[in-house]
Amino acid sequence: MLAYGTTQADYWFGDVPCTRLLKPAEIKNDYEANTGEVIVETFKKLKFDPTQHPAVLVASHGPFTWGRDVAAAVHNAGVLEFIAKLNSETLRINPKIKPMQSVLLDKHYLRKHGPKATYGQR
Repeated sequence: MLAYGTTQADYWFGDVPCTRLLKPAEIKNDYEANTGEVIVETFKKLKFDPTQHPAVLVASHGPFTWGRDVAAAVHNAGVLEFIAKLNSETLRINPKIKPMQSVLLDKHYLRKHGPKATYGQR
């Protein structure tokens, strides 16, 4: 899921990743473990840090979220759902919109999560 706005950039350092489809053999044998494997594979392939991308969309399955504890994981699930709605409405209003500029994404994410995080405070 592409990053179109700053709400997403406050939580994800870029796009929300999406996995590939599981292969028939991966579904028939060890489905649950293979779902986890495809998530790990996706993050390795994209070179994403899971702490900077607290969710993934598993193809033909649905979202998985995590956080420092259960409450944070549940919060991230709510944020993911809200961002999906925002993106859907954004694309409905302007189907030709481009993802947000990397400089704006960096600004929003790093001011909240970066080494000198201030979230607007000095």
